[in-house]
Amino acid sequence: MRRSEVLAEESIVCLQKALNHLREIWELIGIPEDQRLQRTEVVKKHIKDLLDMMIAEEESLKERLIKSISICQKELNTLCSELHVEPFQEEGETTILQLEKDLRTQVELMRKQKKERKQELKLLQEQDQELCEILCMPHYDLDSTSVPSLEELSQFRQHVASLRETKASRHEEFVNIKRQIILCMEELDHTPDTSFERDVVCEDEDAFCLSLENIATLQKLLRQLEMRKSQNEAVCEGLRAQIRELWDRLQIPEEEREAVATVMTGSKAKVRKALQLEVDRLEELKTQNMKKVIEAIRVELAQYWDQCFYSQEQRQAFAPYYAEDYTENLLQLHDAEIVRLRNYYEVHKELFEGVQKWEESWRLFLEFERKASDPSRFTNRGGNLLKEEKQRAKLQKTLPKLEEELKARIEMWEQEHSKAFVVNGQKFMEYVMEQWEMHRLEKERAKQERQLKNKKQTETEMLYGSAPRTPNKRRGLAPNTPGKVRKLNTTTTSNATANSSIRPVFGGTVYRSPVSRLPPSGSKPVTTSTCSGKKTPRAGRHGANKENLELNGSILSGGYPALAPLQRNFSINSVASTYSEFARELSKASKSDATSRILNSTNIQS
Repeated sequence: MRRSEVLAEESIVCLQKALNHLREIWELIGIPEDQRLQRTEVVKKHIKDLLDMMIAEEESLKERLIKSISICQKELNTLCSELHVEPFQEEGETTILQLEKDLRTQVELMRKQKKERKQELKLLQEQDQELCEILCMPHYDLDSTSVPSLEELSQFRQHVASLRETKASRHEEFVNIKRQIILCMEELDHTPDTSFERDVVCEDEDAFCLSLENIATLQKLLRQLEMRKSQNEAVCEGLRAQIRELWDRLQIPEEEREAVATVMTGSKAKVRKALQLEVDRLEELKTQNMKKVIEAIRVELAQYWDQCFYSQEQRQAFAPYYAEDYTENLLQLHDAEIVRLRNYYEVHKELFEGVQKWEESWRLFLEFERKASDPSRFTNRGGNLLKEEKQRAKLQKTLPKLEEELKARIEMWEQEHSKAFVVNGQKFMEYVMEQWEMHRLEKERAKQERQLKNKKQTETEMLYGSAPRTPNKRRGLAPNTPGKVRKLNTTTTSNATANSSIRPVFGGTVYRSPVSRLPPSGSKPVTTSTCSGKKTPRAGRHGANKENLELNGSILSGGYPALAPLQRNFSINSVASTYSEFARELSKASKSDATSRILNSTNIQS
């Protein structure tokens, strides 16, 4: 049983007790029955009125609750519709009071959400309006009278964030462009002369409208200023180049050049004006020193001719180069020719540099070829011979590769320009083949000269005998005398007859003495005259001895190569390519020596 029911029963019992107590009082007092009835009616009326009043109040409360529930339900439905949420549904059965409380709580919550959304919408609209005014963009389309949904608010927030990023990027771009514009204007000494330029340079950065149109106009203004700056720099650089050229041609001293050094950098208006003044001054000097200027240009022309590998015919084709009437017209012709040659060289610079590289490699190759035929290279110290051979081998590999590379590049160039690429008046490959052919003919000529020299040497030795090869004098050794036999590392034959021979231990060739030998008695040698009677045998064979100092780079038969540093009286033309010649000449020397011995023996017997 509920406590309210228990309290109701207790109220009835209390009421019954009170009535009984009243009856007892009335009995003791002696109140008549009719008065008792009246008094009981009064008690009943009081109780009934009290209960009726209480019931009326509770009924009123019930009505208010029902009305509140109705109002809350209606408002809640409206809020749910505005906030785009599902309608409120009470879970399970509940009393009127609880339902009213729940509905009222839900309505308050919905009202709070609606207020927050409206406030956020207002804030976002204010931000959007500010950003759109700066960026010159349309406002975000959203009804401010309605309550936005959560999704609409999220999209609005993203839109505002995107506008902020756009503003930041455009502002950064604007600041960078503005800084460059100010630098260009300072460089050009330009003052803002339009309202837009003044807004950019003079107004506050935050007040500038960052629209796409304004940014595009800014970029266009910057391009125009940069173009003017580039043109100004090009003009200043051209003036500087003209000044340097005139300085060199007029041979201006360094003191005068240093006086203009302050304007040799930069491109401001005052710098350009100063450069123009210097050019005008130098042009006036050039007019006064026409011959000196033309001669300086001719020196430069000759340099470009060399760099472009001009032939003599091509050089002579420019007739003004040889004129001696130094006039303004002649100077103009020279200026035009130097400009043409300079442009021609710059266009074909890579090809000319490649040809120059081949020329240097070819000269080095010829130098190695010359050293290969030099006998003194075998007396080197420090391994220079080995280094030269390595360089020569490397050059023999790289030179043909360089020729092939140049050939391919020149063929491509000739196809593009539909004309021949000439070096010294002829096609490059013909020029290369001609150099190789001249080198081959030179080697043939040298070979024929050696053969002719060897033939004369052999004939001389067959007539007069071979002369002894006297070693060069060395430090610490006494000079050799014609009548003495120098002892080498081993003993030699000393006592010989007048027609006897001396054979060195380290050489197999028999040498005939050009003087009479000592008689067995040890008396002094007797000088005899030659057939002509004008020269002694020693003097008559002195020339033959000179001829015998070199025998075409070969050691005589029986020679020992280890004595090469000691004797120093032979030459070797090459290392590997002339080995067969070396063997043939060695055989010839042996045969000539044998023939000489036979002739001498015949003379002795007779």
